[in-house]
Amino acid sequence: MKITNVEAICLRVPPLEASCEWGEDAFIVKVYTDEGIVGIGESDTSPLAAKAMVEAPESNLYCGGLKRLVVGENPLEIQKLWDKMYWTSNYNGRRGLGIHVISAIDIALWDIASQYYNVPIHILLGGKYRDKIRAYGTFIPADTPEETAKIALGLKAQGFTSLKFGGGVLGDNAELDYEIIKAVREALGDDFELQIDLATKWRTYGHASSMFKRLEPFRLNWIEEPVLSDDLDGYARLGAMSSAKVAGGESLTTRYEFKEFLTKAKVDIIQPDITRCGGISEMRKIYDLAALNGTKLVPHGFSTGILLAATVQFLASTEAGDLIEYSQSNSPLYRDLVKNKIPFENGFVSVPDTVGLGVLLDEDLLDKYRMN
Repeated sequence: MKITNVEAICLRVPPLEASCEWGEDAFIVKVYTDEGIVGIGESDTSPLAAKAMVEAPESNLYCGGLKRLVVGENPLEIQKLWDKMYWTSNYNGRRGLGIHVISAIDIALWDIASQYYNVPIHILLGGKYRDKIRAYGTFIPADTPEETAKIALGLKAQGFTSLKFGGGVLGDNAELDYEIIKAVREALGDDFELQIDLATKWRTYGHASSMFKRLEPFRLNWIEEPVLSDDLDGYARLGAMSSAKVAGGESLTTRYEFKEFLTKAKVDIIQPDITRCGGISEMRKIYDLAALNGTKLVPHGFSTGILLAATVQFLASTEAGDLIEYSQSNSPLYRDLVKNKIPFENGFVSVPDTVGLGVLLDEDLLDKYRMN
């Protein structure tokens, strides 16, 4: 079997000149083979930039697009192709965008391999540890404490036993942060599991540490990305002072960055995104590093049902993968692009024994929001 083409698909809901929120654009790849098997992957990244990373011609030995590296190759040689893409794109890849696109292609290759061997991806990864995974809901807060509390109560009523909110106004104003978190905690009750995500908006250790202290009465399960992941010392100092766990790493890629983050930032939870960190192949290595360091891995995931399907298959194959993020985005790309998106039911998502990712794309919706 040989790869015949890699199609890069860029999707966006708002017009190009309008602002874009998390979940409102997407980058999808389809990897085609000469035996008719098609693999699907995605990356939660800048779609048009990622398309260029797929299609760019060779500039030199170490710089060029990824499509030319895999067409004509055997898609079942997944690790070999990962290494080839990584090595041959090390001028314009290695971290960030280059690894994001490798992630999408890698996920598509696992999709192909599963279809070819006619067994679920979790079997190819070593076996299924669980039939269902507890899911926590993630939502973007409203502009006021009252409206945010209403959202949280609505999700609790749907069966969520754990919630996280971030983005939007959170992190912009210390007093508003405090009032929103206070309102949500009071609405949900003292014993409900609650997390917050600052998306690095607290900026500095000094400001973050003061907020950690102010928020102690609200018994947060974890505080996510209070500062940039570059501030390894800041993370370590925050972890040492806090009763809440400290989490981060969604922007990091490859085992190399996570090795440093684990050993120097000393976070309680790492959050690689399977569509950014290097795909399923690299996620396995990052998981092993986390296990060696006694650190919990809870993947980031706030995009389409493709990401959700890949993350479920990966977590099912890990001994400690017992918690998954479940987006509450209102974007049609999240809600409807995958027609058979894995549902949330009574606090959990089930692990499907599908062959491949098992996703059925709404081709009409794909055409509606296609940018290219």
